[in-house]
Amino acid sequence: MARKKKESEGVKGDWIVTYSDMVTLLLCFFVMLFDSSEVVPGDLASFISAFNNIGLGAQSGGNTLSVGKSADLGNTINSLPSTDRGSSLGTALRKATSIFNPEVKSNKVKITQDERGIIISLASDAFFDTASATLNIEQTRETLLNLVSTLNSPEISRRKFRIEGHTDTEATDPFGPWPSNWELSTARAIAVLHFLMDLGVEERRFQVAGFADTVSVGDNSTPEGRAYNRRVDVIILDDAHL
Repeated sequence: MARKKKESEGVKGDWIVTYSDMVTLLLCFFVMLFDSSEVVPGDLASFISAFNNIGLGAQSGGNTLSVGKSADLGNTINSLPSTDRGSSLGTALRKATSIFNPEVKSNKVKITQDERGIIISLASDAFFDTASATLNIEQTRETLLNLVSTLNSPEISRRKFRIEGHTDTEATDPFGPWPSNWELSTARAIAVLHFLMDLGVEERRFQVAGFADTVSVGDNSTPEGRAYNRRVDVIILDDAHL
């Protein structure tokens, strides 16, 4: 009788092995579904920090969401911005990459992302004639309409945009309409702004800047590098740069 009782007691904890295997498989399943492009960096850092002390002893645990000094300043969970705004940039990036795929392949458009947000770069050689701030609408109409569609998409309906004009290091014609590259870069940015406004993108959502040749992305000592620098960037701004 004593032996039977001992054997039955040994079986009681065996279920935990099967349970642990099931939990591990579920974790692997959800990791496979995880889309890192839609993670808001601040949210991820907070999530990781909550597990910093787990496993260090029975007395230790993760960081809780209890009230602290931040709450005294009014920074409660209910006052935080919606994560929908942060995650929408991932959706917008994929949509823009898909929409402008033909133009990206032909080097008329370049799409990148940095701390400012999503950058849609328009190659000025395709959109403007040399030393001109008049848009070549007939040659680039489809691309510009796609830009309007992107900026009016519901995923970014509450975001703001910045249009930045850039030039290479070549000096402008002193007898021409642009005394320097500052005026030319700004005029090109404004030309893009007016086109987007005329097609229904709200004026209040825009910022405009001209940087001349001060923000280079290519080597200005080569024709190819200078071509990369002659551009207009349309930036879908991240929350931190609104």
